[in-house]
Amino acid sequence: MNQKESLRIKRHRRVRGRITGTADRPRLNVYRSLTHIYAQLIDDEQGCTLAAISSVQPAVRSHIKNGGNVEGAKAVGKLVAQVAKEKGIQTVVFDRGGYKYHGRVRALAEGAREGGLSF
Repeated sequence: MNQKESLRIKRHRRVRGRITGTADRPRLNVYRSLTHIYAQLIDDEQGCTLAAISSVQPAVRSHIKNGGNVEGAKAVGKLVAQVAKEKGIQTVVFDRGGYKYHGRVRALAEGAREGGLSF
């Protein structure tokens, strides 16, 4: 693991010490790779993932050409909001995963807000 990644994990652990997800307000976790973006709705009290969406899934791939850009992240955010609404979730706690709130992470958050999630 290089220094940049180890510093991101350190930031992520620090953020995770402050926020937790519950059943009615789960944690929206973001992971970003070079080619794709992933989002999960997590209930930390039960220790389970309520929903997992990524730019790899066929539902997202049919709408976008590339999953590693801002448009792909926005599409994933909208799909996360749609899945959350189907499960009766209105509000979430946003966990940026140690990344800066910029670019793809910000686009995912804005897409989720446009889809109807509040955080």
